[in-house]
Amino acid sequence: MRCSFGLAALAALASSTYGRVYYEETFSDPASLDAFKATEARSDLGAIKLSKGKWFSDDENSIGLQVSEDARFYAYSAKLNRPFNTKGKDFIVQFTVKYEQDIDCGGAYLKLLPPTLDPAKFDGESEYEVMFGPDICGSTNRRVHAIINYNGTNNQIDKVVQPRGDQLTHQYTFWVKADKTFEIRIDNKVQEEGKIEEFWKVLPDKQVADPDAKKPEDWVDGPAMIEDPEDEKPEDWVDGPETVPDTEAQKPEDWDDDMDGDWEAPMVANPEYKGEWKPRMIKNPEYQGEWSAPLIDNPNYEEDEDLAVFNIGYVGLDVWTVKSGTIFDNILITDDIDYASQFGNSTWADYVEKEIEVKKAIDEEEAEKLEAERKAKEEERKAKEEAEKEKAEDADELDENDDVKVDAESVEEKAEDESVEESVVEDEETVEEKVDEDKAAEEKAAEEKAAEQAKADKKAAKRAAAKEAAEKAKQAAEAAQKAAEEAELEDEDEKIVHDEL
Repeated sequence: MRCSFGLAALAALASSTYGRVYYEETFSDPASLDAFKATEARSDLGAIKLSKGKWFSDDENSIGLQVSEDARFYAYSAKLNRPFNTKGKDFIVQFTVKYEQDIDCGGAYLKLLPPTLDPAKFDGESEYEVMFGPDICGSTNRRVHAIINYNGTNNQIDKVVQPRGDQLTHQYTFWVKADKTFEIRIDNKVQEEGKIEEFWKVLPDKQVADPDAKKPEDWVDGPAMIEDPEDEKPEDWVDGPETVPDTEAQKPEDWDDDMDGDWEAPMVANPEYKGEWKPRMIKNPEYQGEWSAPLIDNPNYEEDEDLAVFNIGYVGLDVWTVKSGTIFDNILITDDIDYASQFGNSTWADYVEKEIEVKKAIDEEEAEKLEAERKAKEEERKAKEEAEKEKAEDADELDENDDVKVDAESVEEKAEDESVEESVVEDEETVEEKVDEDKAAEEKAAEEKAAEQAKADKKAAKRAAAKEAAEKAKQAAEAAQKAAEEAELEDEDEKIVHDEL
């Protein structure tokens, strides 16, 4: 069990060295949750459980009461060891909260309820003596509630105390003293302190404005500043005009007075103009400020010995949370601040540094995981883009190859047609010579083709086959065309020789 000897010793000393402990719960006992009774006033309650959370400083010490379901109300109450009437005594309520879920909207406060509470009927309308603890909803609606009941009315503290919104465990302490002063602490540091009646406006003001007072007839309540009657305008002060004719402007040579009218120089800003002169302002020596009636003792004010006196019998959990995960732990109600400090040190302060280290390691691991996922997605995106780019290039090359093939076939067909037409008019000798020449041309083309093929085979590229096919077709067409043209020229030469003979 996590209730170590040191903590057990504290509990033993509480009844002797320290004041009284009216309620103390560290949730070290697996059966401790049984003391929290669910209300029967509503059926949509979220479930509570014992948990140390996803990260923790100690296997046993970190166990607490956790709200475990999203978007649910929670209404549970547990009875104090003994009723606590705080009159003439200090009153301390202290507990820890861990917003493990990175809270966006949810309360983590406790209600201290009267002994007359019926746990089965406990709900948001039930009367309570004190409500204390953090409440966060969004980035701006955040505060530590410190509500006290006075004469049946719930009264919130006038000052806004900011809660801790991170995911670590924090300790909240509300100390109401017998002398009607208070302290609100977070993690053992005082956040607000003072007199109860000055922070909770439940009593009439001690002093009020004298209703019979009247403002004196000679009271000067304005203006606070007046013009200096002794200030004089300097002799060289130029307060007009703001603009003057441009002395450097010249009448255009083509200006016709009869046609264009009288020429006037354009206006420019007066370089000597300083604006309207006004005397400087000085304090009004007769000004007395806004008049207000003097204060007198309020005849309706009366000190109340029962201010901030509470009668407590139960501790209640009555909250709504959007995301589950909040953990309540180390709940203490006592009349001794020294014991509360010792209890807080042994249950929370001694484990703070360890929890920070654990959380830091988890955050770093999560950051590395997110970075790895980001890089994987980026690589996947780049691979996809590259594949789509290659697919588009392949499609363009196939279209180009088809065009080259068609052009080559057209050239070959044209060459064949020309060759046939020439063979009709040629004699047998010319035909035989042409056949030899065509054969030589074909052999030459074949040699060139083989050379090109050998050169192409040396290249390593993804689309080699398509490029080679296109190159072959193009070269064959060019060779056929060239052969046809050469044959035609040679045939003409032979024919000329033949005719001469």
